[in-house]
Amino acid sequence: MGTIYGFEQGSYSFGLFSLSHIVMILISIILIWLIYRFQETIRDKYKSVTRYGLIFVLVLSEFSFHLWFIINDRWDLTINLPLQLCSISLYSCTFMLITKNYRLFEVAFFISMTGALVAIITPELFFGYPHIRFFQFFIAHIAIVLACFYMLWVENYRSTFVSVIRSWVTLNVIAIFVYGINRLIGSNYMFLMRKPSNASLIDYLGPYPWYILSLEFVAILLFVMIYLVSHRMISRS
Repeated sequence: MGTIYGFEQGSYSFGLFSLSHIVMILISIILIWLIYRFQETIRDKYKSVTRYGLIFVLVLSEFSFHLWFIINDRWDLTINLPLQLCSISLYSCTFMLITKNYRLFEVAFFISMTGALVAIITPELFFGYPHIRFFQFFIAHIAIVLACFYMLWVENYRSTFVSVIRSWVTLNVIAIFVYGINRLIGSNYMFLMRKPSNASLIDYLGPYPWYILSLEFVAILLFVMIYLVSHRMISRS
């Protein structure tokens, strides 16, 4: 039997919507609700602690991710460059929290929220509970989502519909750059060369390369939905 930090996937396989997966989804929902419910308390008493705590969790999760690959002698340019959507989101959210730059917020908010929420619901994950990768994956993605809601509710940053368009254009510029990297080193970052090997929402968007065009429409649709829902929640808070 493999160790909880090894690469023996069969020993700790991940099951989509298994009990452990559902528990992590519920934890995500509870933590989002807590930030929403206690946003004023956090703003008045715990803003710095929450902000630096999220930065610490994001940095630690990324460090542990690379360390895990290095320890198992599996680190590879085609896998470990920070060019997947959620890796881009993690770095964006980290610098967003550090700098509190509005332009970075309005782009990171939509790109990060979309990628991380989809990843929590349909993870590209091959290691289940209690493997270390299982915890690293969900901690990183939950922290990304919480960082976005922190900026929205605690720091009172506001997006506009122009932010939606700017985010979508930025995502496409990033995708063009990442596609070039994929062609150069034979990788599949952002799934621009082929679908993920496990079940995901992409499976319903057609064959390659047409699912990429479908993803364009899905992205803008999700951005608009997040914009509408977030503004609805702000107006009720």
